[in-house]
Amino acid sequence: MARDLLPSIGALVAFESAARHLSFSRAAAELHLTQGAISRQVRELETRLGLPLFERVNQRVFLTDAGEAYRLEVTRILAGLSAATERTMASAGGAEVLNLAVLPTFAARWLVPRLPKFLADHPQATVNFAVRNEPFSFADASLDAAIHFGEPTWPGAVCEFLCTEEVYPVASPAIRDRFGLDDVAAIVQAPLLHQSSRPTAWADWFAAGGLPTAGSYRGSRFDQFSMIAEAAVADMGVALMPRFMIEAELATGRLALLTERPLGAGKAYWFVYPEARVRSRLVRAFGEWLKVEAAAPSASV
Repeated sequence: MARDLLPSIGALVAFESAARHLSFSRAAAELHLTQGAISRQVRELETRLGLPLFERVNQRVFLTDAGEAYRLEVTRILAGLSAATERTMASAGGAEVLNLAVLPTFAARWLVPRLPKFLADHPQATVNFAVRNEPFSFADASLDAAIHFGEPTWPGAVCEFLCTEEVYPVASPAIRDRFGLDDVAAIVQAPLLHQSSRPTAWADWFAAGGLPTAGSYRGSRFDQFSMIAEAAVADMGVALMPRFMIEAELATGRLALLTERPLGAGKAYWFVYPEARVRSRLVRAFGEWLKVEAAAPSASV
């Protein structure tokens, strides 16, 4: 590493703030410095780099192409440094920290209610959560592992199987009675609720049961299963839901299973971590605990 090429953290922070605001005065206010101090830091950075990062036009500043490219890298580096600092501070006194990427509904409805059991067995552990709905590069994120739904394909990472998923048609008692849904064939006449990332789910369920698929794409669409669950409780229609996500609603009678015939999603949940974390004691322990929980009959998804 050519350390003599490295700019100071202060210069990078000043540049990032000025680039984000496109204003030296706003950067100065944010960092509790003078505008002259920000200008000096940026000017010294430009001198070190040998090129301009900003264009100055009519008392306004704009990033050059090189400045925009540099901003993206500096933002990533500062975020990583901040996260590394937080992790190190959090590990004081022997604490272990796991930064986990999660699917929001899976985390809220399945993982978090079970997490106290893991923490009771690992009192030095802290688990932090960050929402990620799609695969990402571990090299560009300050995360140790992820819960992933889909195929076991994640470059540079290990994918450990947790469980498959089955979805069931559910509705509020009011919708069930209004449309006579004790006869599952009547579902084709009821309003349908859809998960946006699974547009063919209802068509697949109808086809698997030998029911007509015409009209299976009509109805409201939602980005998250948690929103679909609330819509079903609010009498908006019939939903295809993983059973584990609506345990509370089923227990209280706010939702009812319309049949015990599920539809397999054809995909699975996976515990994913970068190859560089293979030897991490906490990552291994958490993965093993997840697999035990997912395999338990009462925890089936």
